[in-house]
Amino acid sequence: MRFSDVIRLALLQLRVNPLRTAFTLLGIVVSVGFLVAVVAIIQGMNAYVKENIADALVGTNSFQVRRSPISIGLFNDDQFRLIERRPKIGEADAEAVRAALPDAVAISLQSGWPTPQADVVWRDRTLGSVQIFGVTSDYQVVQDYRFTSGRPLSDIDVRDRRNVIVVGADIATTLFDGADAIDKDVRIMGQRFTVIGVVARKGRVLGQSFDGFALMPITAFEGIYGRRQTTTVSVKVNTAADVAPAMARAEEAMRVARGLRPSEANNFTVSTADALVEFWNQLTAVLFAVVPAVVAIGVLVGGIVIMNIMLMAVTERTHEIGLRKAMGATSADVRKQFLAEAVALATLGGILGVLAGWGLAATVAAVSPLPARVTGWSVALALTLGAGIGVLFGVYPASRAARLDPITAMRAEI
Repeated sequence: MRFSDVIRLALLQLRVNPLRTAFTLLGIVVSVGFLVAVVAIIQGMNAYVKENIADALVGTNSFQVRRSPISIGLFNDDQFRLIERRPKIGEADAEAVRAALPDAVAISLQSGWPTPQADVVWRDRTLGSVQIFGVTSDYQVVQDYRFTSGRPLSDIDVRDRRNVIVVGADIATTLFDGADAIDKDVRIMGQRFTVIGVVARKGRVLGQSFDGFALMPITAFEGIYGRRQTTTVSVKVNTAADVAPAMARAEEAMRVARGLRPSEANNFTVSTADALVEFWNQLTAVLFAVVPAVVAIGVLVGGIVIMNIMLMAVTERTHEIGLRKAMGATSADVRKQFLAEAVALATLGGILGVLAGWGLAATVAAVSPLPARVTGWSVALALTLGAGIGVLFGVYPASRAARLDPITAMRAEI
């Protein structure tokens, strides 16, 4: 019996019994669809964290010298006490790093945690909960800020403690109601500041805007708020390949500047956005551990349903099997026929599951801030899983059909 005939007859059987086929496919479609959708959302989130959140917080081709490590999770008591004993990062540390990395694109000093929020007042308008950052001029280079109007903060602004600010696009749009924000005087914590620049829109990440901030010279900032607990030195280099060697040189310079002996641990942290990415990967690893178990249960149920349906088909088609054997079909032909039907059924379920998962992932991405990226390996896994289930649970019904005695089968009622 030719392979093409086997496939054609298998597909014919699926078409002849559409209702039975639909209910048989349901378990596999749901399981495979769930697998594809969840993997798509997790993969999309992984890329999103790396491309948007991490790079937005640290900057591309950049790293930071910090008092405390970058972490999304909370520190335990011992870690917190250890960090509290560390000296704060200051201008002397920035100068030490600057001396060690004369080829860096930019080296900045900026305020860190806790980041203050304040009302920004212009005339009779008040915009609340605006994040206020104190920075040196190079911070704007580290963050790759582009300006839609005005100019960035300068070294002179920092040196002379000028009361000037650069604002994000949300501030300019909301507070000034579409009017040109440049040279407008606003009040922050009772002090007057002049808007000198507006940063181009960065967009939103998971519904959180990255455009609701105001930057002021760090000297003016510390005059209002004092030094932060985690003032940070940020370093931007030319390429991603330059980051690791630059980090090593910065670490060495910091150890020398702080007089640390070889046996002493660092009382500072040199880190990149990879810390955020690593934390997120650890979180998604837990999800990846749970997903296979859920999918396995669904696929197992679907496989059992396929096996029961195929056993029912063997019983219903006993006379047909006897007739085929009487006309010269071998046990191998019968086995191949029923196995092909099981595989076709499971593969069809896999294809429909992939389409369903793809559609679900696209819907989630469209109606929520969660991104979703369907990957080739998850599609391949889903299709392989479907075909594999057909083989695994189709062997027994196919073998049972192949063992039927043709004479006994011919006597079965049609």
